[in-house]
Amino acid sequence: MLVKDVMSTALKTVNPDTPMAQVVSMMCLYRLSGIPVTDESRKLVGFISERDVLDPMFPKMEDMMDGMANLNMTAALDKYRDVVGMKVSDLMTSSVITVDPEMEVLKACAKMVGNRFRRIPVAVDGKLVGMLSVGDVHKSLYLQHAKSRLA
Repeated sequence: MLVKDVMSTALKTVNPDTPMAQVVSMMCLYRLSGIPVTDESRKLVGFISERDVLDPMFPKMEDMMDGMANLNMTAALDKYRDVVGMKVSDLMTSSVITVDPEMEVLKACAKMVGNRFRRIPVAVDGKLVGMLSVGDVHKSLYLQHAKSRLA
């Protein structure tokens, strides 16, 4: 089974100038853990994830290991307010890992698992054509299994 057979094509995207306030609203409203960032021609230029939103709120692991950081909840909430005031380009990941729609689903899933992704953009020549989620892969495996049991 190929990625193109199970990927989602009804996509929510943002551009680098989109306010983060709009992005966090989309993430919560549509239950999205990440959103592709595209330019006017649908070229994939980045990806913004919940991790990109939440990471600035907390001390770095190195600082915690050195005993140089503590978790101040009030400061963390203030940092969230700062994040919401930014633009996507301030926080997005620019070097995006993608899969091809002609790739085998399990090979794409291995790439996702290896990178600890819950979803991955599907692109052809740098243009976004879909998204593949762990849920898409699981559903396709379940349906394949159910069909084989009925045969």
